[in-house]
Amino acid sequence: MDAVRLILTSRRALAGSGEGAQMFEEVWQAQALAQAIGSRLAVSGPPELRGEALGLTELAGRGCGVLGAPDLDPGDLLAARLTELDDARRALIDLSGLLGEVGIALVGQASSADDQGTYWKCMEAIDAADESRDRVLEMLRKLSAREEREEREGALPER
Repeated sequence: MDAVRLILTSRRALAGSGEGAQMFEEVWQAQALAQAIGSRLAVSGPPELRGEALGLTELAGRGCGVLGAPDLDPGDLLAARLTELDDARRALIDLSGLLGEVGIALVGQASSADDQGTYWKCMEAIDAADESRDRVLEMLRKLSAREEREEREGALPER
């Protein structure tokens, strides 16, 4: 399935998850999806994105680790359904939005946490989501810079 469709599916699931265990499961799914997209870009994406994509993979993996893997059937794992990444720019824009929504959901959960363990788990997951989003935004900046450079080079007269 295409990355953009998976991100949309994840956004919808996160929005409908409410609080508690279901929200943590959807946050984990979003981080696992970010990890898979980062991995795909690190291996076969534009060369200038590969370093940031590898960083995204590591950070999103940290976000998954903080939350602990939910008890999911393999068929329910969104990241495992990733087969296409046709439009890297669109996927990164949408992933940035998803990671922002993850942070917002975690802030809401942290503010209503009854215990310190849940609070600190949320804080660490917020940090991982924010850092992941920073990597995504940096990849978008690099894509824009590449496109601008290609436009300039295409506008130069040939010698």
